[in-house]
Amino acid sequence: MTTADIYLAFADREARGVSPAYERLSRAVARDAELLALLDTLPPAKRQPNLLFGVVRLGGGPVDDPAAFRAYVSAGWPEIAAQMRVRATQTNEAGRCAALLPVLAALPQPLALLEVGASAGLCLYPDRYAYRYGDRLVGDGEPVLDCVLTGVAPPARRPEVVWRAGLDVNPLDVTDPADLAWLDALIWPEHRHRRERLRAAAAVAGSDPPLLLRGDLVDDLPALAARAPADATLVVFHSSVLYQVPPARRAAFTALVGTLPGHWVANEDPAVLPHTTLPEPPAGGFHNVLALDGRPLAWTRGHGQAATWFA
Repeated sequence: MTTADIYLAFADREARGVSPAYERLSRAVARDAELLALLDTLPPAKRQPNLLFGVVRLGGGPVDDPAAFRAYVSAGWPEIAAQMRVRATQTNEAGRCAALLPVLAALPQPLALLEVGASAGLCLYPDRYAYRYGDRLVGDGEPVLDCVLTGVAPPARRPEVVWRAGLDVNPLDVTDPADLAWLDALIWPEHRHRRERLRAAAAVAGSDPPLLLRGDLVDDLPALAARAPADATLVVFHSSVLYQVPPARRAAFTALVGTLPGHWVANEDPAVLPHTTLPEPPAGGFHNVLALDGRPLAWTRGHGQAATWFA
């Protein structure tokens, strides 16, 4: 897949109907030979749209006008490229907890949560957020996570979490203004509600920080999993993480996680974590597959705004 293909796929699958600004930018980059040539000087994993757009937003650059964006990137490319080489798309979307909640609440309680690719660990607090599934409210407090749930009843209560830990190659700290600024820059420009949600979720995490370790999802996972309390159900989970992992390491991780005690909850692009048979996804945008112990359960939208359970 060429870099132009990557940007067109992002426009069609992820940004269309979700972020008009990013759809416009992606299509503009895909037909701009100069910008494509600049992007092709980066390693393949560093050419992705979310990373480019996030770095531009972090630097205060324009993302609402393709011509102004092009001029900004062309003029500032050395610094933009340097930032893209050292940063990663560590979008820490607390809203994904709304799609995970029906699975987590149904497991034997209490839970010991271990998130792979945890970023700043905001998805490690499903027991602290409130959820709104249509007219059904689960829990209280802030933030309130909205999700359209189809094919399954909303859970009656939030899970009980007695231990929470995360593993990441570059863990972020929500109490660090620079790390929080990067998380903010990764939120799409029109999504004010997600920006407000980030601040509320960061306040939750900052008041009771999780155990976040720098490490590899294969080499360091067993030792961290062994630290979970024995009287809790271990749940290793991840959302929109494996696309950043090379295929060989991805295969090693999926082989390893199946040997650990407890359960494995994955919320990933089916092109990255394939399943043998899946129903057709709902219309209207890109969907991940939510799976428990390798068994696919539902289609989910990327930011947790909807989940459609399989029949």
